[in-house]
Amino acid sequence: MEITVGIDVSKARLDVHVHPAGNSFAVGNDEAGVAELALRLGQFEGLMCIGLEASGRYERLAVAELAAAGLPVVVLNPAQVRHYAQAIGLKAKTDLIDARLIALFVEAVRPEPRAMPDASTSELAALMARRRQLVAMLVTERARRAQAAPGVVSTSMARIVTTLEADLKDLDHHINRTVRGTPVWREREDLLASVPGIGKTIARTLLAELPELGRLSPKQIAALAGLAPYTRQSGKWRGRSFISGGRSAVRAAPHLNQDGKSIRDSLAKGARWPTTAA
Repeated sequence: MEITVGIDVSKARLDVHVHPAGNSFAVGNDEAGVAELALRLGQFEGLMCIGLEASGRYERLAVAELAAAGLPVVVLNPAQVRHYAQAIGLKAKTDLIDARLIALFVEAVRPEPRAMPDASTSELAALMARRRQLVAMLVTERARRAQAAPGVVSTSMARIVTTLEADLKDLDHHINRTVRGTPVWREREDLLASVPGIGKTIARTLLAELPELGRLSPKQIAALAGLAPYTRQSGKWRGRSFISGGRSAVRAAPHLNQDGKSIRDSLAKGARWPTTAA
């Protein structure tokens, strides 16, 4: 008998439903609770898959520990689970109902569990995410400063810009040491950067956000990044194809250069497209 498990994730608690046995229980969303969860789920024979929704990163601890315990775990798109609930006419919503819904979704859809990023890849992803935050703050503060009249406000903005630039520079040095100090990452970064239009920032974003590169087909990678267009047609009607979903950080990487200045802004001012993007 195949067993699927649904876990509804919140900041403090994990609500668990085991299907088709119908067992439901809850544990704390902390190290002790997740250790108990891994122990209990590891005792089930015929465990096919454990599903959790992406929940603002509150699912990270559970996913990491369950994967480390060798259990088949997959992170689900909440929109897909909600659409499934609508398809089967399930309108009620509680934590336990959501856990059962996830277990039913996993049984029906059978999503393929993928290897979870290791600790070093997760750390690099966190560093690159922080870099994107600093770049976004720099772009915003520079725009505000450009429109501010000379005086106290402009001086304050100048200090903020200087601080952000220094933080970004320090972070870039740390990321550089991390990547160049790891032989496998160094080799992969050099390979990615050899492609015209890909520089260090894009290469490192791909290393952090698409660790599946080299293990999946080009079509699968395009789908993961949200770059595979959806066909829209019905009978003789042919609609425009669109892209959506996927990993937004990968798609956004080419639009910011090393200094946090928009490439589009540079082009608007008549600048030539750089031979190597950040």
